[in-house]
Amino acid sequence: MKILVVDDETDVQALFEQRFRKEIRSGEFQFAFAFSGEQALDYMQHNHHEAVLILSDINMPGMSGLELLREIKEKYEAPPPVVMMLTAYGDQENHDQAMRLGADDFLTKPVDFHLLKEKLKTQTA
Repeated sequence: MKILVVDDETDVQALFEQRFRKEIRSGEFQFAFAFSGEQALDYMQHNHHEAVLILSDINMPGMSGLELLREIKEKYEAPPPVVMMLTAYGDQENHDQAMRLGADDFLTKPVDFHLLKEKLKTQTA
């Protein structure tokens, strides 16, 4: 499964590569990284929407994760990628807005990688 991680904090790439080392080595998961909503859309356009799951931060400069979610759900319908939102602010308003816009799941930071792995594995099952 190819997963696109969208977060303006660049250290997230090293963190994911470390936490998913075994799954990356076995080929179970492949990760791509975008450091803005705009970069994520560019990646999807140039990679013919290979990512089947998108894990996006909500609070980013420029295009927010919620704006990115809206764009993805409106423009990519075949097949629609699974989008999980990730935020340091687990407030009800962000959660409700993400779900209204079509988010498939909502996680809070700091990321519980054990829980995330379980959620990703159920998406591939």
